[in-house]
Amino acid sequence: MTAIWIWRITGYEAADTPHVDPSGFDVEATDGPIGKIDEATAEAGAGLIIVDTGFWIFGKKRLIPAGLVTDIDADARVVRLACTKDEVRSAPDYDEVRRDHEDYRNEVGGHYERFHGDPIAPTAGRGDRTADELRGDPIGPTAGRGDQV
Repeated sequence: MTAIWIWRITGYEAADTPHVDPSGFDVEATDGPIGKIDEATAEAGAGLIIVDTGFWIFGKKRLIPAGLVTDIDADARVVRLACTKDEVRSAPDYDEVRRDHEDYRNEVGGHYERFHGDPIAPTAGRGDRTADELRGDPIGPTAGRGDQV
């Protein structure tokens, strides 16, 4: 498994840290709502959420790696993701039978890593920022003057 399956929310996987169960919470991609959480796991290194997309992708569910969760707002009952609606729409369909199989996890993780890379390891830029956002970014591809994009 890759780091995309690790919760980025500090302490979420720690057994001694109480955390909210986001089942039933609304899910928002960076560009709008995508459904509700059916289930979430905090299994170390293999965290995930299963999203029922309801009317949006009729009758479909998506397995989304925990590393793409950027925020859980317990008061508003909303989970926010670091991916777009199109990235979720084009992901492999949820397969309950294969959900814990390594090949299926690799397929799903690989789909999202195409857009986001490894969300935890240091990289030279995230890959989802525009040239304007990268100008002058010391970890982006134009470290230094910032005018070479």
